[in-house]
Amino acid sequence: MCRLYGVTRAGYYAWRARGRSQRNRDDETLWSKIDRIHRQSRCLYGSPRIHDALRKSGIRVGRKRVERLMRSRGVKARCARIYRSKKGLKQYFNGIPNHSYGIVPTRPNQVWVGDITYLKAGGQWRYLAVVMDKFSRRIIGWSLSRFKDTDLTLRAFNQAVVNRDPRPGTIFHSDRGTEYGAYSFRDRLAELGFVQSMNRIGGKMTDNATMESFFHTMKAEGIHGVTFANNQAIANHVRSYIPFYNSKRSHSALGYLSPEEFEWKMA
Repeated sequence: MCRLYGVTRAGYYAWRARGRSQRNRDDETLWSKIDRIHRQSRCLYGSPRIHDALRKSGIRVGRKRVERLMRSRGVKARCARIYRSKKGLKQYFNGIPNHSYGIVPTRPNQVWVGDITYLKAGGQWRYLAVVMDKFSRRIIGWSLSRFKDTDLTLRAFNQAVVNRDPRPGTIFHSDRGTEYGAYSFRDRLAELGFVQSMNRIGGKMTDNATMESFFHTMKAEGIHGVTFANNQAIANHVRSYIPFYNSKRSHSALGYLSPEEFEWKMA
């Protein structure tokens, strides 16, 4: 056995004679307290709450030590599932088909597309909702918020409506996010006579490729590698970039014209 583990016989017998270390005995004592707290919590507590309970009882111990002891014994918190399947949710979204698939717009306000992306400011995520006219790739509405919700998408959409004053029958296309599928958003579209459209089931990126392309371009040209100190800094950047994108930046898909130039040319 000594040859197998690469130790000397003298070393092996010395180890046996020493017995358990003080650290090992302390771990056993600490574990009994951890186990008691865990059971008293109905086996719900994880290491952060157990560490806090130990601290409040006057036991000074590092959180990582508590984590190690719990992990070595296979004990962990009982966590609720974040996602819960809701009866009828699939059918709810299935009722909104992809009306934009295969349509190539020939004029402004035929097909609008919308999406949300993540931006970081001050070490925290911000959410940018954008509305684009698919005909010219022109950004016609946007909104930035700390919250990814229907209010965010509605603000961007309403700004686009003010800027473009579209006629009934315009298609509004988005992914299948709840920010676009909520009743308040659907009601607003219906109120203005829009035809709502959503990605096909299966999450194909090409269903909303123009928005994905815009987000990639915007981030590559001024977001990646830049640290924004706060929400105002990122808002100022978006506020300056979108006019540049619309009026100055050339697009290969538009014959190297900017979105505004393309609309003027095709008018």
